[in-house]
Amino acid sequence: MPEVNIAGSKAAVVRRGDYQAPSYQVSEVALDVRLDPDNTEVHTRLQLHRIAPEPVAELHLDGESLELLGLQRDGQALAESAYRLTEGGLLLLNPPEAFILESRVRIHPRANTALSGLYHAGGQFLTQCEAEGFRRITYYLDRPDCLARFTVTLHAPQDSCPVLLANGNCMATGVEEGGWHWARWEDPYPKPAYLFAMVAGDLAVVRDRYRTASGREVALEIYVAERDTGACAQAMDSLKHAMRWDEEVYGREYDLNRYMIVATDSFNMGAMENKGLNIFNAKYVLASPETATDSDYQGIESVIAHEYFHNWTGNRVTLRDWFQLSLKEGLTVFRDQEFSADQNSRGVQRIGDVRRLRAAQFPEDAGPLAHPVRPDAYSEINNFYTATVYEKGAELVRMIHTLLGKVSFRKGMDLYFERHDGHAVTIEDFIAAMEDASQRDLSGFRRWYGQAGTPVVQATGSYDPARHSYTLTLHQETPATPGQPVKEAVPIPVRMALLNTQGQRVPLEVVGGASETVLLLEQSEQSWNFANLPGPVIPSLLRGFSAPVRLQDSLDNDAHGFLARHDDDPFNRWESMQDLAVKALLAAVADSSVAPLPVTLRNAVAATLADRQVDPAFCAELLTLPGEDYIGEQMSVVAVEAIHRARDGMKRAIGRHFAKEWTGLYHDLAAAYQRDGLSIGRRRLRNLALAYLIAGEGSSREGAILHARQQYIQADNMTDRLVAFQLLAQHRHHDAEDVILDFYQRWHEYPLVIDNWFAIQAAAPYPKTLRQVEHLLVHPAFDWRVPNRVRAVLGAFAANPTVFHAADGSGYTFFAEQIRRLDDINPQTAARLATPLSRWQRYDAPRQQAMVAALKILAAKPGLSRDLAEVIQRSHPE
Repeated sequence: MPEVNIAGSKAAVVRRGDYQAPSYQVSEVALDVRLDPDNTEVHTRLQLHRIAPEPVAELHLDGESLELLGLQRDGQALAESAYRLTEGGLLLLNPPEAFILESRVRIHPRANTALSGLYHAGGQFLTQCEAEGFRRITYYLDRPDCLARFTVTLHAPQDSCPVLLANGNCMATGVEEGGWHWARWEDPYPKPAYLFAMVAGDLAVVRDRYRTASGREVALEIYVAERDTGACAQAMDSLKHAMRWDEEVYGREYDLNRYMIVATDSFNMGAMENKGLNIFNAKYVLASPETATDSDYQGIESVIAHEYFHNWTGNRVTLRDWFQLSLKEGLTVFRDQEFSADQNSRGVQRIGDVRRLRAAQFPEDAGPLAHPVRPDAYSEINNFYTATVYEKGAELVRMIHTLLGKVSFRKGMDLYFERHDGHAVTIEDFIAAMEDASQRDLSGFRRWYGQAGTPVVQATGSYDPARHSYTLTLHQETPATPGQPVKEAVPIPVRMALLNTQGQRVPLEVVGGASETVLLLEQSEQSWNFANLPGPVIPSLLRGFSAPVRLQDSLDNDAHGFLARHDDDPFNRWESMQDLAVKALLAAVADSSVAPLPVTLRNAVAATLADRQVDPAFCAELLTLPGEDYIGEQMSVVAVEAIHRARDGMKRAIGRHFAKEWTGLYHDLAAAYQRDGLSIGRRRLRNLALAYLIAGEGSSREGAILHARQQYIQADNMTDRLVAFQLLAQHRHHDAEDVILDFYQRWHEYPLVIDNWFAIQAAAPYPKTLRQVEHLLVHPAFDWRVPNRVRAVLGAFAANPTVFHAADGSGYTFFAEQIRRLDDINPQTAARLATPLSRWQRYDAPRQQAMVAALKILAAKPGLSRDLAEVIQRSHPE
């Protein structure tokens, strides 16, 4: 492949091994901010003191895109010989042991389309300081191990910004001349700058209260646009449930008297856990049955909980440096997953967690962007907010939880909080707390944190009828990843059971007669023998997906069909169903045919459809085919067209063969809208039935199209309406123009709903979609400055296998041109969206050449951002 040369300067590499504690600390920060969309002035007063044992010649304060207006030390103007402005900030020369530094700077919030630091969007002033945004507000020691108390005074016009918010407690307010007003906020808890927040704008507030376990009253406030005040119930309920859960499960109470959430459409991330003042993407706050799907409601529950749980895992105990990012994110994802499992179906939640891990993290581990959960180096920290840090990081915590058990894990968490409250710590500190509380050696998990790649576990087993015993052998191997050609064995907890021919778990003597155990695979290969068994058994391995590995077992289709019908572990029953489908699909891809419906899979589908005792949400999971991307991950070279043809054919076959059952389900599950767990599951299964009927052929399909049109028109909730819209808008045998126009006219005033309208059109699997996406990018409702809208179009397009990976390379060229444009507006979003191009090695030679050509288009861009440059360089480093 040709070399990709990146134009522009190369960002410095930050290495974990080079960490040094700061020579100075900041104890108190006072900010006085006069807000103006075009010219905001920030007056900062820092109390600094040296913690290094010896005087230092230079003290560097980070600063970016700041216009310095004035600088004083201990009340006197600082001589020009005492400081120097640099490309990365402000250098103080020969600073004294302790001093007060005052600075005045000017910044330009409206021009800040990167949405990092202080920016103005949608009529509001907002901040995003993680990871390194605070340096775009003022000069500071912008690093997570610098913890200080903040006092913030905000000034703004009262008519355009009646609401003025910052972290902590509001201490005073007042009115100024010229229609301005002010508010002063104090946060009593020391925090790193990345947790700083302020918001100003014309916002309405929804209020509630929560009484903690110790009896304190906490004011709960959600700030939204006036028209959205009726769409906050799910967010408020989720917040209260999360607060109660954290008290009951981890003994953690909220520590301030006020908890605030602000919703905005202009946000690069899902949400941000700023101390006491969380700023959220509106997608994870606003919901009503008319505008939000069941998935939206569940997403709100999860993200609200995630940000709240950060109050202890991330805020009260924070990070020594950004290499420890998973210490807060992976740990908190584990906590929010467990919360959601307790609120809903644990089995369905676990399947969803694994789906997301396999869709995003496994491909990341297998490509050029692979990196450990705790990387050794980075050029741009924004690029390490990845599925590896979040989802795989959560799986590492889950493995520790699995090995220690619920009681010992809780003791470890209690010890972790007791030791490190108010401190900036490392992953070693977390593991040490778990070891000391449980008296177990967890040193092997340090290899998990430092080693990239997804281990492959091969399982072989045999039953000896003469000895009534079963021998299981497990072998592990982790493929090479960039910079790590040789891998060590890692500790892998494998939860397992043995099922008899009736599908019942048999007692295991090695664990005192229990019918389930956890085997710890620590070496390259280990074997276990289970004696005195009553008869032949089938192993159920990696139950609950007890480790983030690829399991390759030696079971045949009959055994997987048996597990798909009888395994009492929800994840493994689903996994066996997926395995049957994947094997049939890969066989069809190999001979370029339409996938048949093998007898074993057909029987498993029939048994599932006939089982009225199965939770409908779980039933829908069992009956959903693996996606095209997941199928491609099982191949050495992704066969784009063959995969699509095979999966489409299997879906048609299931729709056709079980048309009677699908029709019955569709009618039997019809019900007025309710939002309990059972109703959500029934809606999901009913809509899956409609999808299979439309995928089928003949009269069943024609009838299903009529049902979809009727459902679209008559639906009393957005879940049913959006599914019907998607089926109609993406179906090749249906003229969708009328329903596309109707949907937009109905919902054009609701940005989150229209994001779905954009995304569904960009995801249509037909060649004409490329032209349609070109039209969407010039649609009056499209805005390059709104990340949600950009992701709705470009993100959906990049996830559309048949169009993005078009054989002529048109999808890659188009995509690169759009990312090139986006990089000038919002580098973070551009870099994250560009990652599909990094997988070029997985495709055939013509596609490889076209993807590398697209990377070259981006690499040659003048003024390429650090964010995007690093992604390109790591995608094709030669």
